[in-house]
Amino acid sequence: MTDEPPLRRRAAESRMGDVSPSAAPEPEHAGTDQPSGGPVPLTAPRDGTPQPVATPSELDEIVARFAAGSGPVALDAERASGYRYSQRAYLVQLRREGAGTALIDPLPLPDLTALDEVIGEAEWVLHAASQDLACLAEVGLRPRRLFDTELAARLAGFERVGLAALTEQLLGYSLEKHHSAADWSSRPLPESWLTYAALDVEMLVDLRDALDAELARQGKSAWAAEEFAALVRNGALPPRVRAEPWRRTSGMHRVRGARAQARVRSLWYARDQIAARRDAAPGRVLPDSAIVAAAELDPKDEKTLLTLPGFGGRSVRRLAHTWLAALDDARQMPEDALPVTPAVEGPPPPHRWAERDPVAAGRLVRCREVVVRIAGEHNLPPENLITPDSIRRLAWVPPEEITEDTVAETLRGFGAREWQLTLLVPDLTAALPIPTP
Repeated sequence: MTDEPPLRRRAAESRMGDVSPSAAPEPEHAGTDQPSGGPVPLTAPRDGTPQPVATPSELDEIVARFAAGSGPVALDAERASGYRYSQRAYLVQLRREGAGTALIDPLPLPDLTALDEVIGEAEWVLHAASQDLACLAEVGLRPRRLFDTELAARLAGFERVGLAALTEQLLGYSLEKHHSAADWSSRPLPESWLTYAALDVEMLVDLRDALDAELARQGKSAWAAEEFAALVRNGALPPRVRAEPWRRTSGMHRVRGARAQARVRSLWYARDQIAARRDAAPGRVLPDSAIVAAAELDPKDEKTLLTLPGFGGRSVRRLAHTWLAALDDARQMPEDALPVTPAVEGPPPPHRWAERDPVAAGRLVRCREVVVRIAGEHNLPPENLITPDSIRRLAWVPPEEITEDTVAETLRGFGAREWQLTLLVPDLTAALPIPTP
């Protein structure tokens, strides 16, 4: 962590000076069992817990409130990962000076473009923005400018970058995160969940201000601006669709032989169709462990199938005919339709470089040493200085003519930002050629 005590002092001074007394959390937030000088538990929003907005007329009121507000807009979204097939938002939280906090239910209100129009020119403050931008875009919310508090903390060299950890370190308040993995698709949402959701945006702008000051102190504001602009450009893009997603089945490494892999593939796609139809997380339809067990044993009848781990639940048993049909499809598949080892895109795994290309392996070692050293000099995680994949690709197939311009152009093609190139290119250019004795 970087210079924590001065930051703690600045945050405390801000709470006492720049923030009005009415904006500070009420005394009842503090627990009686906290040690003197410890973090203050934040247990209720300063304006109370709002009820979710669920009708067009209520949304109109929120739009008017946020249009009349000023300054940055704190945003968050709650999904139901682990419960639902989709990654849609099931609750959207916003807070702005002069507007207060709003919770919006996007199930009855799937189009929030009217809200986007009144806050679109403001800076949006999110924590781990890449996790929420796609689902916010689905309901019509797309930032033009943003500040990501998690990414800012990484650039500033903090070791713990979770929202609760940063709020405690920089602002002196503790947040509970025990509802983060809840099923936010359930209705009605319990009051305690709504309080949790409102608190996620309660201190976000204050946290932004503390991190912005620290980035400026370290001379990293321009770096952060480039990173945030890249998030605005790319953050809402859908994830790249994998050619063979079934290969990521947990435990796949135990499945030997093309025919057994075909059973995994057949079961995976049968499960995926059911999960998509139900809007249920695939693992709740059939666990990966069950797919692997069936692929290894290849049961031919329902009795044998239901003895396997993962097939004992009632909902899984009801689909026994589906699983058996998928296994039979794999059994009847001709040899030329069985899975084959896919062609590797990009470099092979690094542990195979020494065997495949010792010269490239040497380049990778030297390039990694450059990244680790420069990251350390600037108090950055190496992966935020440059993506590991970019370094692997550069080391595996460097430019034919190795110059600072060609190295910069190669890394730029992998998505590297200009601040990263400024720091890295001279030393990487020197590291790529084989050292002379």
